[in-house]
Amino acid sequence: MNKIVSVAAFAIFTVLWIAFGAALIFDRSILDSVWQSFRGFPAIIQVVVGLLVLPVTLGLWIWESSWSLWLRLVLVISLALTTVIVFFPRRQKA
Repeated sequence: MNKIVSVAAFAIFTVLWIAFGAALIFDRSILDSVWQSFRGFPAIIQVVVGLLVLPVTLGLWIWESSWSLWLRLVLVISLALTTVIVFFPRRQKA
């Protein structure tokens, strides 16, 4: 069961980060729309969704900040790589 959860979490976060990267490359306004939609949810929904996909939510928050472009890119890319590496399914030790 742990292996299924591990693979599912890795797959979900990998897909979310690929979508984030595609939006960065092809149409950054999608990220603005997603952020505005997220901020429009009721507070309890924001908390639940934000916690379930915390790294991606943090990435969106960083991207929507007023920091310089290079800093936002470095932080979002670092966060994406760290998330994918951490969630990569590994063999269970016996």
